[in-house]
Amino acid sequence: MRPRGRLRARLRRLPVVTRLVLAVAVTMSLVLTGTAGLVYWRVKTALDQQLNDDLTTYRSSLDRAVGAGAQLPPGPSGSLRQVLDGQGRVLRSSDALRHQPLLTPAEMDAVVRGATVRRDVGSLLPITADTLRLQARRVTAEGRTRIVVAAVRRGHRDEALRELLAQLAFASALTLIAASYVGYRTARAALRPVERYRGGAAALADGSPNTRLDVPADRDDEITRLGHTLNHMLDRLAASAERERRFVADASHELRTPLTLMRAELDVALHRPRSAGELTETLRSVDTEVQRLIDLSNALLDLEELGSSGHLTRSSVHLPDLVEAAVAPHRRTAERAGRAVRVEAADTDIDADARWLRPAIGNLLDNALRHGTGTVRLTAAVHDGRLRLRVTDEGPGFPPGFLPRAFDRFARAEASRTGEGSGLGLAFVQAVAVAHGGTAHAENTGHGSAVTLDLPC
Repeated sequence: MRPRGRLRARLRRLPVVTRLVLAVAVTMSLVLTGTAGLVYWRVKTALDQQLNDDLTTYRSSLDRAVGAGAQLPPGPSGSLRQVLDGQGRVLRSSDALRHQPLLTPAEMDAVVRGATVRRDVGSLLPITADTLRLQARRVTAEGRTRIVVAAVRRGHRDEALRELLAQLAFASALTLIAASYVGYRTARAALRPVERYRGGAAALADGSPNTRLDVPADRDDEITRLGHTLNHMLDRLAASAERERRFVADASHELRTPLTLMRAELDVALHRPRSAGELTETLRSVDTEVQRLIDLSNALLDLEELGSSGHLTRSSVHLPDLVEAAVAPHRRTAERAGRAVRVEAADTDIDADARWLRPAIGNLLDNALRHGTGTVRLTAAVHDGRLRLRVTDEGPGFPPGFLPRAFDRFARAEASRTGEGSGLGLAFVQAVAVAHGGTAHAENTGHGSAVTLDLPC
């Protein structure tokens, strides 16, 4: 892994607060460095301009004096001067310089050729003594070449810049510390509710009976909205867990009943020798219970498949053909019971998944034939892009206490669970409606029961 990749990996492992503080510190360091550099540059430019103006004025006065053969004028406090001939020999010099030349041989050659040399002697950092800024220029005096060197001391300028650097460094360090501290406190305050939510979620994961997080009701910021979202998710999880618990309990009871009956039938058959007729009757009873288990398993698998996305495939279906295909298997059952099935289906096409809608209609007819009386009526009409499919009977209707849970899994109108059916028919009908983006509704009409599907088509 490259060094940059390793650094990123290490940073990702740091706590969020630490990363935020580092981000604030790095950003403030860049801002402070840029600001300090700008201030230093402006001050240095101003000081250098003043120093250069003084040096240029002093050198000009020396040029005039040397050209006229007059006495050299005094310069600013601490200034130095030196006059050399064309071969670099010192003719006149300040007492502090004695006869030590200020120019190098290369600079002498450049000045003799007519160039103006400007140079600093000594450095700002590290601190050196006798720092100078000099200018050298060629002057003609009485037909002879003279080199005039003027220099001023940079001590005050360098001391001011060093003091400025120290103050900028001190102020930047204090500002960086203060910004990092404020960033740390702000990050901690901002993330404290998140940590509280995390602790609450951890307590819930450990089995805490409290299924909600403590979210302030008088705030409306991002963290608070996150808390409300988590509480909504926890409510959904609690409801899902309750449904799962109820489903497992109901499914266990539903599976236990046919298995117990099968075991009892087999125990009786094996208790003493049986005739061929008795054994046949026992096998038929066992076959009935096995078929009941198969039906229950298929219903549960259908509900599970329908509840997952990707198993609903809409296509254009002729509504009368769909309804007739769902009704046909139940006509013989109705005839044996001396009842009639009346169908009214609009002559139109709908966009639906016939694979699921057909058995849903069959479940409604089966319920009406099994629990109702009289004529069963099925009407299917399309209005404003919605299919309204309604199945009614002329029976006693649903018990009032059963209606709120009519579409729950394993819900039955009778108190016992020994009757026919698994209690999954209406649950399947509602699952089909929801998968299509519609609704299912059960009600009593005063002269029987009615179940209505309302689906977009």
